[in-house]
Amino acid sequence: MGLTASVLAVDAGNSKTDVAVVAADGSVLAAARGGGFQPPSVGVEAATDVLAEVVERAFAAAGVTSVTHVSACLANADFPVEEERLADALHARAWGATVEVRNDTFAILRAGVTEPRGVAVVCGAGINCVGMRPDGRTARFPAIGRISGDWGGGWGLAEEALFHAARAEDGRGGPTELARTLPAHFGYGSMYALIEALHLERVPPRRRHELTPVLFATAADGDPVARALVDRLAEEVVTMAAVALSRLDLLDEETPVLLGGSVLAARHPQLDDGVRDLLAARAPKAVPRVVTAPPVLGAALLGLDRVEARAGAWERVRAHFAP
Repeated sequence: MGLTASVLAVDAGNSKTDVAVVAADGSVLAAARGGGFQPPSVGVEAATDVLAEVVERAFAAAGVTSVTHVSACLANADFPVEEERLADALHARAWGATVEVRNDTFAILRAGVTEPRGVAVVCGAGINCVGMRPDGRTARFPAIGRISGDWGGGWGLAEEALFHAARAEDGRGGPTELARTLPAHFGYGSMYALIEALHLERVPPRRRHELTPVLFATAADGDPVARALVDRLAEEVVTMAAVALSRLDLLDEETPVLLGGSVLAARHPQLDDGVRDLLAARAPKAVPRVVTAPPVLGAALLGLDRVEARAGAWERVRAHFAP
């Protein structure tokens, strides 16, 4: 007898989408990858069309046409009203009898814990933090940029590095090696030339994120301005985590704090040490660890939680996605 598809797990980020079709016993029947999920840029319907192409490939490979439950962790689902709107859009596709949409940061959190309890801070292109308890309580932030009080993320770090480098070159700010290392990355000899290239899009805007690793390399070489930016990011990561722990009454309990996203997963020594030292001071019972498992695992685990899957299902799906 074949296995029945129980969960469609979806992890849809700005740059890529991963889906998995999972049986009730945790077996992964099929998986597929596709393009980014960007409702703010193209609209909900067009973004869901991109997602549909990936889902249809996974369904075809699994030999199914629907599942019991759709567990979707989606970028740009920052407010409950957005989660509801996206859940309606997915439900209209008839992929599953039930649909639950969460912000994609919840996928990182659930992928890193054996039960739905803990806090996750994700720093990739942006920065976000969520927390959850087994009783269903959650803590979260809007995390849509400076208007919601955010600082950091790869894009924000690149902007800060450019700001300080520009001012160093023209005399408005103090000296920093960033004024040399940032333009050199793109083959330019000055910040003036790089600024012009960015403004005229001779360097495409999407490539600005490449400057974040340059910032970390410059910090590792001892540049005080670059090091100060890395220290501030550590401060932001720990502040978000400590606030989420406090909201969930977890400051006095041993609690995992998961660190994910490309910036935190890179394990830059200054940032990694800074986060751990600050957490030890502000949340001594927090247990920090970097999550390297793919976020689609977290979406699958959340789905198995919802359908009350068979014993052993969680371990089986985790083993499938083990790095």
